[in-house]
Amino acid sequence: MNAGRILISYAPEFYSLQSPNLINPKFQAAFSFPRKLSKFQSRLSFLSPDRTFILRISPGGSCRRDVGKVWADVKSEPYKIADSAPALSPAPESVKFQEALNDVVLVKDDPDSSLPWWEQFPKRWVIVVLCFSAFLLCNMDRVNMSIAILPMSAEYNWNPTTVGLIQSSFFWGYLLTQIAGGIWADTVGGKLVLGFGVIWWSVATALTPIAAKIGLPFLLVVRAFMGIGEGVAMPAMNNILSKWVPVAERSRSLALVYSGMYLGSVTGLAFSPLLIHKFGWPSVFYSFGSLGTVWFAVWLSQAYSSPLEDPQLRPEEKDLIISSNPTKEHVKVIPWRLILSKPPVWALIVSHFCHNWGTFILLTWMPTYYNQVLKFNLTESGLFCVLPWLTMAFSANLGGWIADTLVSRGLSVTTVRKIMQSIGFLGPAFFLTQLSYVNSPAMAILCMTCSQGTDAFSQSGLYSNHQDIGPRYAGVLLGLSNTAGVMAGVLGTAATGYILQHGSWDDVFKVSVGLYLIGTVVWNLFSTGEKILD
Repeated sequence: MNAGRILISYAPEFYSLQSPNLINPKFQAAFSFPRKLSKFQSRLSFLSPDRTFILRISPGGSCRRDVGKVWADVKSEPYKIADSAPALSPAPESVKFQEALNDVVLVKDDPDSSLPWWEQFPKRWVIVVLCFSAFLLCNMDRVNMSIAILPMSAEYNWNPTTVGLIQSSFFWGYLLTQIAGGIWADTVGGKLVLGFGVIWWSVATALTPIAAKIGLPFLLVVRAFMGIGEGVAMPAMNNILSKWVPVAERSRSLALVYSGMYLGSVTGLAFSPLLIHKFGWPSVFYSFGSLGTVWFAVWLSQAYSSPLEDPQLRPEEKDLIISSNPTKEHVKVIPWRLILSKPPVWALIVSHFCHNWGTFILLTWMPTYYNQVLKFNLTESGLFCVLPWLTMAFSANLGGWIADTLVSRGLSVTTVRKIMQSIGFLGPAFFLTQLSYVNSPAMAILCMTCSQGTDAFSQSGLYSNHQDIGPRYAGVLLGLSNTAGVMAGVLGTAATGYILQHGSWDDVFKVSVGLYLIGTVVWNLFSTGEKILD
């Protein structure tokens, strides 16, 4: 005997339970239950010529379904069922219990139980993983120049000032598209913008060896073009995650995505020397650039700008996301006057500048520091550069977990953001000051590793704060603050080359430490974790 399927619908005043598959069409009944029942035990049985439908109401809270029967246990007040119908006569249209239902548990088939695990994986974390892999490629394509620049400068006879110019040319294009990428992402959606960015910078990466052979001006243009593609990535990602990730998962998701950058640095620094030794320095750019096309194909088939645009998103996950972080339509007009009038926005901008000065110097000049100061060869420089980035990947995710845990336990978002960013400023400042006092390569590497490890706590500080204070304008806010951060990269990278030609590495680190301290003060005075823009 087949039990069929139970259909349940809810109305404000009662529940309706219909079972058209269980009851003969000529003998169809609807049961209406008030929302509270207690202390009632009964058994309703309606018979048709070929099926039996049995509803048992009894004390307890369990519910089970047997073959040919549906059992539901509820508590109810005594109620007399009037005039039960004969077995083969039409049933009353509805049976209403006048006491409200206290607790009804109905078992239904889980439609996802038969799906493979990869289709049950939460879609919001599919988006997070895809963004993670995009940022993995982003830093692979960025840091390969910091390794390849050593044989390239030997081949083309570049002095330190020229090397600094080449390293900084990436930031020219990167600077141009920060705000534009944020506006574009907030108005048309992050999927298109991030996809464009990955393809653009991948093509520019693959063209780098050709441009270098043609001449220095062409190389500078191609590196700037690469910066244009990578410049839209962070605002687009921030826009997407502001729509896809609930607030309670924000720090963890952003930490994972940004750890993709760190692992991208690890991958680039580890594999670049191997490829250079075996196939020559151009192979690094050709191989890394081609990976972007693979990512782009997956992105087009799986990603959507928001949960509302995904036709395959399961309803329960959509409800979870929207209930925590209501998704609104794309922004039509950017309220620039309002945004720029808020002190927390300026705290983001100034702090991002101070943070990125030190970060980008280490990103672009660390292999040179290892080679010139610690006397490591090319392969050793690349391998030892991996350690700080591995530490950053670990500590970023650790910081994200700590931040989300603190928020879930009742600590205010503002307090959490200030704690995490203070670690991200003061930690690097302390360990960079120790470089002047160490005498061994091992201790220098340890200081570098600890400096960047504490730096990664910033992912749960200022890098999470854009979505806190203005989720609808997350792309624009990141574009604004990261424009300041890129300016720090442009000035800091070029200034480092100049300082090294006229001074020492100690002078380079002193400037970074000073800016870290300024950022700490500004952040703790003016930042907030509350929404100030809607």
